[in-house]
Amino acid sequence: MDLLLSVRPGRGCTVLEVRGELDMATSPQLREGLQRLVDAGERLVVVDLAGVGFMDSSGLGALVVMFKALRDLGGRLCLAAVQPPVRSVLSITSVDRVIGIYDSVPAAEADLRPADAAGR
Repeated sequence: MDLLLSVRPGRGCTVLEVRGELDMATSPQLREGLQRLVDAGERLVVVDLAGVGFMDSSGLGALVVMFKALRDLGGRLCLAAVQPPVRSVLSITSVDRVIGIYDSVPAAEADLRPADAAGR
């Protein structure tokens, strides 16, 4: 299954909508999409995972690498609308203790403030 990525402006952040399965074949596409946002100067990113029903360790790795890249630049990456199978992977690996997870994109947007990017 192909991975579909679409970017849209959020409230004080950028939202990356992801649709498809995050696996060994598609995780490089996710990482490249996030890297393009970082290269364009985006520092507050919400990854909308409402359309992702499966994620393996390579998808998890792509998210963690880009979380660290944004954090090192003073930014934040968080996840929104995470489906139960994906949330399970995040929980089992304790990544949910590091990367913020929100029930919805609006909830994530409300927690991200441009001031956060300068203060971290």
